[in-house]
Amino acid sequence: MLSLRIPALAPAALLTLVLLGTGTAAAQPLAPAPEAATGRSARALGTAQRFMVAAANPLAAAAGRDILRAGGSATDAAIAVQFVLNLVEPQSSGIGGGAFLVHWDEATRTVATLDGRETAPAAATPDRFMRDGKPMPFREAVIGGRSVGVPGTLKLLEEAHKRWGKLPWGDLVQPALKLAEDGFAVSPRLSGLLGGETALPKNPLAAAYFYEPDGTPKAVGTILKNPAFAATLRAIAAQGSKALYEGQIAQDIVATVTGHPSNPGDMTLSDLAAYRVEEREPVCGAYRVWRLCGMGPPSSGAIAIQQMLGILEAQELRRMGPGAEAAHWLSEAGRLAFADRALYLADPAFFSVPVRGLVDRDYIRSRAALIGPERSIGRAKPGEPPHRRAQLLAPSEGIENGTSHISIVDAQGNAVAMTTTIEDGFGARLMTKGGFLLNNELTDFNFAPEEDGKPVANRVEPGKRPRSSMAPTLVFDAFGRLYAVVGSPGGSQIIGFVSKTLVALLDWRMDPQQAVDFGNFGSRNGPTELEKGSEAEAWKPALEAKGHEVRLLEMTSGTQAIVKTPEGFLGGADGRREGVAIGD
Repeated sequence: MLSLRIPALAPAALLTLVLLGTGTAAAQPLAPAPEAATGRSARALGTAQRFMVAAANPLAAAAGRDILRAGGSATDAAIAVQFVLNLVEPQSSGIGGGAFLVHWDEATRTVATLDGRETAPAAATPDRFMRDGKPMPFREAVIGGRSVGVPGTLKLLEEAHKRWGKLPWGDLVQPALKLAEDGFAVSPRLSGLLGGETALPKNPLAAAYFYEPDGTPKAVGTILKNPAFAATLRAIAAQGSKALYEGQIAQDIVATVTGHPSNPGDMTLSDLAAYRVEEREPVCGAYRVWRLCGMGPPSSGAIAIQQMLGILEAQELRRMGPGAEAAHWLSEAGRLAFADRALYLADPAFFSVPVRGLVDRDYIRSRAALIGPERSIGRAKPGEPPHRRAQLLAPSEGIENGTSHISIVDAQGNAVAMTTTIEDGFGARLMTKGGFLLNNELTDFNFAPEEDGKPVANRVEPGKRPRSSMAPTLVFDAFGRLYAVVGSPGGSQIIGFVSKTLVALLDWRMDPQQAVDFGNFGSRNGPTELEKGSEAEAWKPALEAKGHEVRLLEMTSGTQAIVKTPEGFLGGADGRREGVAIGD
């Protein structure tokens, strides 16, 4: 059994909690609400007494709330939310992709994590994305069947339902089925993203569904029906995951992947039939008086976040408040964490990831000693954590984008943090006859299998899961009680988005809506990135004075956060997207 029980802290830590005034009862937000910045719409703080759902689209969140009202569990609600997101936010997630799920069981006080990450087909080779001895251009690799991994989301949902579901499986499909049959209004975000696409309209099925006959994207408010996906959902309701991994739908997936005219893949029916969800050991660690739990490898999210917060622990972030000084420390911590991520993080079935060493407190303190208050360290090098095996490996890169996150707490106190993806926006730009898009997750592998004559941990291999940055996170107080459920989309920037949100919640005492909306900033061991048009943009001169190379970027997170208080739940849905945090 890989689930982990969450104990209360030792009495000394509890005394510290009281002195700091950061216990659950005392941890009410103190910070003033930040002004909404460019790209963020003003969003009211969500409140509820019994249960709460935070998701990236109001229709999806409402489906989850209806399931909770019917007596469903947090897992039941997450399943319903995911099916609806497949329809209303198809650019980000769906049954053609993969997901990580972190679950809290209030009765047993245990955390469990399920890995529904996509896998490389059996025919995949390390040089999959090489051409004439050089890595393929990223966009060329993405579009077509070559980039499609064996999807895992539906198998993950089914496995989670077997463990923690309460309502019948078929009931959880109904909200999405009704929307697929009756139609839903195209949202501003979906219409806008369709308008920016050049590859998606070239796929005949996608063009017929998303675009008008003259090639213009379906306008905001257009009622969009998906009878093909309705048929898929009816099959899923009756047959479970077999509907996707065997039979006609599976045959269509394989034909779609292998039949791309210029960039075909090599997925087979055997690859689909062989897919398995993996239960992983939760990665948990302390931050001040809190305990954080998340997803282990092949995700790098929880490890990197715990390294960053461990480095920051010695700094008085509450005294600093949000500003250039805090951004310096958080960016420097990010450099060190991303340096380790590049060298040590990969699928644990193919590479011995030194998880225990990477989150070792003494190791993290030794890394923190490399940072000074006055000058950026520039590009960080990976460290040498304890408990690692001697392996000659080269650092690797990886790209990930187009994702969604769901945070839920049910009436019994159980919680789900699930980050779900098809990787790039609209995935591989391949739509199946079943009415859903396929992922391009294999481009999360390193394209070059070797660097300087050394193999790269995150290279392509048959059956392997690509490294991810997704970071569904649970936070517990010093008494071992659930305090927060957090996660975000955003590719490798997820790590910074979630870290910023946790610092805002735990150190700056913002409420969850303030925390998710606050300007994004950080470093992925390159330039220090500040969100253009946000509060963070003003910090540029001060950071440059410390030697930071600063870039102003659009940083479209989609963070969903729920905080549990004695009075009920507070919820925040990122104003950069269309989500809401709602409950009863």
